Amino acid sequence: MTGKSYSEAYARAGVDITAGYRAVELMKAHIRRTKTKGALDDIGGFGGLFELDLDGIKHPVLVSGTDGVGTKLKLAFLLGKHDTVGIDCVAMCVNDIICCGAKPLYFLDYIACGKNVPERIADIVKGVCDGCVQAGAALIGGETAEMPGFYPEDEYDLAGYATGIVDKDRIIDNQLTCEGDVLIALPSSGVHSNGFSLVRKVFGIGEKDITKPLDDLGGKSLGEALLTPTRIYVKSVLGLIESVRVKGISHITGGGFYENIPRSIPQGFTAKIEKTAVKTPRLFGLIQEAGRISERDMFNTFNMGVGMCVTVSKTDADAALGILRQNGEDAYVVGEIVRGEDRVMIC
Repeated sequence: MTGKSYSEAYARAGVDITAGYRAVELMKAHIRRTKTKGALDDIGGFGGLFELDLDGIKHPVLVSGTDGVGTKLKLAFLLGKHDTVGIDCVAMCVNDIICCGAKPLYFLDYIACGKNVPERIADIVKGVCDGCVQAGAALIGGETAEMPGFYPEDEYDLAGYATGIVDKDRIIDNQLTCEGDVLIALPSSGVHSNGFSLVRKVFGIGEKDITKPLDDLGGKSLGEALLTPTRIYVKSVLGLIESVRVKGISHITGGGFYENIPRSIPQGFTAKIEKTAVKTPRLFGLIQEAGRISERDMFNTFNMGVGMCVTVSKTDADAALGILRQNGEDAYVVGEIVRGEDRVMIC
């Protein structure tokens, strides 16, 4: 016998462990792009190691977030494009943890599939690494589980986990919010990664052709527009926090405006959104029309073109807009904070 790992019995059951080794070799070049100062080891160990740099941080607090891509993956399966959903996975985690002011440090992914096709797994991880580079986070570990009989051969699930750090004295806890504060919108890149069960239903995805270019979408196909990866706001938001007192941040994901914005403002206050100010891409109009969805349900399901909403004082609004625009955000004022119990008013 040799020391090479291989099981004929396991292969007959549908699990090819050598495919896993091949996938790891293919993804290593991508993973190296994410390496940061704190990342200590290469992929392949039992645990990912990360050395904390606490320079300038008096009371370090670790902040964690986990999420998946959801049924948006169905579009990746249908279109045979797997190199961007990893960005969605990273985005859904890191965009959450920056809401309290945390800087992402590292990321871990989990891929479960019906059959391990090394090239496809490497494509998925390439997207994860692209997202990590955008977020300034190291990919320090992960898991690929081949599960025949549980997932169809051509399908997989993808989830991730991020950890960040913030000084306890600089945690954004939303308690400084007051009447007259301004709400600044950071545009989304599209539907991002929530609401796809509804999207797939209204468009009959899986039954209709979604590859034809559409004038309404500037020549993009519906599939291309929907698969556009979630924007990652880490660098622009952290840049803003360094220069302006940010009072609240909300990541607009599942539940839309009505569920997420209240999480960034204290009780007794209402986010008054100026509906005509919201820059909503045509894609959302197509969704609303195809599904005959009420405006209220649209704002309670989708981001409607606003990926994040930041609260600052009125006197800081111009400075905040300038900093965000310098960091590539087409940011704009979308509303204000008023006293009230409604939590969100869209008018």
